[in-house]
Amino acid sequence: MLNRRSLMIMIPAAAAGVAYSYWPRAEGTTPPAFDLRANAQEGSITIEDMTIGDPNAPVKVVEYASFTCPHCANFHRDTFKDFKAEYIDTGKAHFTHREVFFDRYGLWASMMARCGGADRYFGLIDLVYSTQGDWARQSQPALVADALKKIGLQAGMDSTTLDACMQDADMAQSLVAWYQDNAGRDGIESTPSFVINGTMHSGNMSLSRLGELVDAAS
Repeated sequence: MLNRRSLMIMIPAAAAGVAYSYWPRAEGTTPPAFDLRANAQEGSITIEDMTIGDPNAPVKVVEYASFTCPHCANFHRDTFKDFKAEYIDTGKAHFTHREVFFDRYGLWASMMARCGGADRYFGLIDLVYSTQGDWARQSQPALVADALKKIGLQAGMDSTTLDACMQDADMAQSLVAWYQDNAGRDGIESTPSFVINGTMHSGNMSLSRLGELVDAAS
């Protein structure tokens, strides 16, 4: 679990990573770059929440997660499928996944997943989390980028569309500002964190524990 201390230390590193590069391009070209240190400027793109389930469900569950957080990957690998079947698909809970950016790799993963649109998003993030141990631990940024692009291709997106999404500096800036606004408003101190009908719960969640919280909030 990543805590508030880690979050505070890593945000400047994430910002520096954003300024360094979004997506490695051909040798000799300059990647899009701008400074997101200190207070990020808001981009011009309105970032939408990615949600699944009945919007009229009695319980609203918002997960704050980083694509490079191992505990977040564990939740989506071990728990989310069953939680979806038992609580989301049955209309008991409406689920929102909100990205937390600790590093440029997590930002790249978000840009790739959102490139597929709302209909593909949750399928894509399942792939991102289930293969985290492969793409997130590559030795070079270019290898991470290539691995993320392959996930998008696997989901049916074309190379030209993916390249355009991953080189969208305005989207990157908008996402970081959106994340900072969300984290500040909800007081996010660690990942994964779950806001259930407005109440914060942090730490690893088993199906039984998350189910208890949802049932109590019903």
